[in-house]
Amino acid sequence: MSAESAASQTRLLSKASLYLIAFVSGMTTLAIELSASRLLGSVFGNSNLVWANVIGLMLLYLTAGYFLGGRLADRFPREDLLLKLILWAAFLCALIPLVARPIISRAAQAVFGAEAALALGSFIVILILFSVPVTLLGAVSPFIIRLAVTDVAGSGKVAGQVYAISTLGSLLGTFLPVLVTIPHWGTTRTFLMFSGALFVIAFAAHFRIDRRGALPYVLMPLALVLIMLAAPNGPLRPAAPGASLMYEGESAYNYIQVQEDAAGYRYLYLNEGQGVHSQWHAQEVFFGGTWDYFLVAPYFNETPFRADQVTSMLLIGLAAGAIPRQYAAVYGDIPIDGIELDPEIVAVGAKYFDMNAEAMPNLSAHVGDGRYLLRRLDEDYTVIGIDAYRPPYIPWHLTTVEFFSEVKERLAERGVVAINVGRTDTDRRLVDALSNTLLQVFPSVHAIDVPSSFNTILVATDQATSAGNLRRNLNYPVDSVNPVLYDVLESAAENIVPLGESDIIFTDDRAPVESLVDSIVLRFLLAGRAEEFRLDDG
Repeated sequence: MSAESAASQTRLLSKASLYLIAFVSGMTTLAIELSASRLLGSVFGNSNLVWANVIGLMLLYLTAGYFLGGRLADRFPREDLLLKLILWAAFLCALIPLVARPIISRAAQAVFGAEAALALGSFIVILILFSVPVTLLGAVSPFIIRLAVTDVAGSGKVAGQVYAISTLGSLLGTFLPVLVTIPHWGTTRTFLMFSGALFVIAFAAHFRIDRRGALPYVLMPLALVLIMLAAPNGPLRPAAPGASLMYEGESAYNYIQVQEDAAGYRYLYLNEGQGVHSQWHAQEVFFGGTWDYFLVAPYFNETPFRADQVTSMLLIGLAAGAIPRQYAAVYGDIPIDGIELDPEIVAVGAKYFDMNAEAMPNLSAHVGDGRYLLRRLDEDYTVIGIDAYRPPYIPWHLTTVEFFSEVKERLAERGVVAINVGRTDTDRRLVDALSNTLLQVFPSVHAIDVPSSFNTILVATDQATSAGNLRRNLNYPVDSVNPVLYDVLESAAENIVPLGESDIIFTDDRAPVESLVDSIVLRFLLAGRAEEFRLDDG
């Protein structure tokens, strides 16, 4: 094609139309990137390592796209070629969740079964699925700049306008998935909605300049419909053997499942399903798990200690209310404030776990970040519990000296802090680092290894206390409304362990929690004991 005919063809689309395409393309690119993290996060979590892989590879694909788009635009400066690239990009983006779903489902089972190699392979395969569509999306901006420039003297202005408009679209593509589409319609539909918007814009433009050439692309959405009809529509992660799936849904933060077994026990699973975040039964409150050991925290105080001295509680990491329900059973209807980041989990807790005003009138649920809301609560508490795991990680900003100083300010006289921490039977580095950090703020810290688990409860007291206080308090009548407390106290006393040494102190400036946990998990997996590793949130 001659330069004159190419120039003539580029005038078929106005500059405004090209800018609209740039806007929608930028919006779709960021929406796909955020949806990618959500697609992977439902199984592999949202740690910095996962985010680094997603962002790093997306940038690599975009880099290749910028290079490809510039070369193609110089050699073939045709609008129809640009639109064909966009149509293929939109189609392949829409295809990602449909193709990835069986891989994700298998990966979920692999993570749940601690099959490290298969889980890692699935992770890599899914990221590779993004390579072609994101590369094609990266080619759009340089191609549009080449077509929009009619005067070399104004090329800088045009380039600036294209990237500014594309970036504005990216802003919309950043917030819409997080705030609207994923919470309300889910990850798959988010992919389809943004890809569909891009497809419609590109197809309409192509149909306007070349109706005959555009018509074959109608087959793309038809192909997607056929693939969706043929794809399995079951849950991302099937219910455990002997259990049924009562609820499955996505929020802005989590993939949520509620399962119930044949005996009527209900379990709250989040994301990759590593650990039960809450448990419920119509006739039972205590389940012999990690949650029970939060009950003993105040008994590290000087003797004698009575149950009626526990007058209030704050729990950061409310989930569906297992710990507050146990505290109410043992200590009566004391006021309890529970903080949960995810509003959908609170709603699920109210519907499936009786975490509502009728069943738990003493509980006030607060939705938001634990540290942020801690600063805004006016009460002082006898017990502050921190159970904010997304296994195997603790949010780093809930592990620092500065955070624990804020916690201490909210403790009543003789108040205590209880934190759920993960470990293995041979690697206690996270427990040791957190206990060392707590000792920068509190005079005494004690550790209880929860039997038959990879969990340790760290208890910090606002006064100097002895680990022997827990055993001595067993000699006094446990005037609790529930005799289970005595059994838990006895078990906790038998499982107190000495604190290990650590040179790590977590601060707001430096808190390498994730890298430390990654190292612990990697060492455990390399030891060939992956099948044993389970970290419960409760």
